[in-house]
Amino acid sequence: MNKRILRAVSFAVGVSLSAGAFAQASTPRGAEPAQRAPVRLSASDQKFINEAAVGGQFEVEAGKIAERSANPQIKEFGDRMVKDHSAANADLKQLASTQGGTVPQRLDVKHTQLRDHLASLKGAEFDREYIRQMVKDHDQDAQVFANAAKTLSDPQLKRFAADTLQVVQSHEKMAHDIAASMAATGSSTPRGR
Repeated sequence: MNKRILRAVSFAVGVSLSAGAFAQASTPRGAEPAQRAPVRLSASDQKFINEAAVGGQFEVEAGKIAERSANPQIKEFGDRMVKDHSAANADLKQLASTQGGTVPQRLDVKHTQLRDHLASLKGAEFDREYIRQMVKDHDQDAQVFANAAKTLSDPQLKRFAADTLQVVQSHEKMAHDIAASMAATGSSTPRGR
């Protein structure tokens, strides 16, 4: 009888050890068995994240430069760009991290050069160039976000694009209104419109 109990205990211990070894072999080191692999974003989803992050960061940095303008409309618009795009950038960063995407930490060469160019301007010359650039950027951004809201693969990223599109469209309208106001007064007529 003792031999039977000993064999049963030995068998149970062997099965237990084998099951533990199997579980370890099938589960990556440090991961819980119930965890899922992170979501992989499509190339087009990641491209949108890159464009939106760099564009948003540019709007923040250019908006900070605009805060020094003597034109109250430009100054107010710059403040709004800093506030709204900082919030959108934070939302995008959090979303990207949960969806397995990456967010660029710096401006690309094109936006760095544009920011530096704006920083080198003063007075009415800055106001004209800044608002001209904001009209151009927001016209393009509205198209990019509208397209993304329809075509992105990731549903959460798609929702972010749709929600942010409303903000971008309000910025677009503001930029056009300021440009028209400046043109009507003849004070700082934007070029290239």
